[in-house]
Amino acid sequence: MTLRATKILGAGDYAPDRVIGDITLDYDRRHRRRLRFTTEAGDEILLDLPEAIHIRNGDAMAMEDGSCIAVRAAPERLLEISAPDEHTLTRLAWHLGNRHLAVQFLPFRLRILHDHVIAEMILHLGGQAAEVSAPFDPESGAYHQH
Repeated sequence: MTLRATKILGAGDYAPDRVIGDITLDYDRRHRRRLRFTTEAGDEILLDLPEAIHIRNGDAMAMEDGSCIAVRAAPERLLEISAPDEHTLTRLAWHLGNRHLAVQFLPFRLRILHDHVIAEMILHLGGQAAEVSAPFDPESGAYHQH
């Protein structure tokens, strides 16, 4: 039997005792409107939302029966960007945004999906780009909050 998820609940907006399973998804699979998933326990889930939404680490998919599936962000191949000073880091953030890249903001560093061309640009602009494996949970757009 396939369970149907019709709503996303933010982290802290669902009761832990309603969670019947969990699922780990990469960034791309956490920004969907309609897609089939399989939980860690092997349950089939149909995500069926009115519009695409960015599902964040710690959110939950709400099932029609009131139960929930907790969502975790999967580790991915990323670039962690740093700079020698705040001014350079701000300039790097502007260049990433100007290219419409998804960016995760962390204290004194930025993360993006791995891209060797962007890594070269970062170095050319005075920053450092280190390859890391970590969950990717970028900033949502100003008009796409949930």
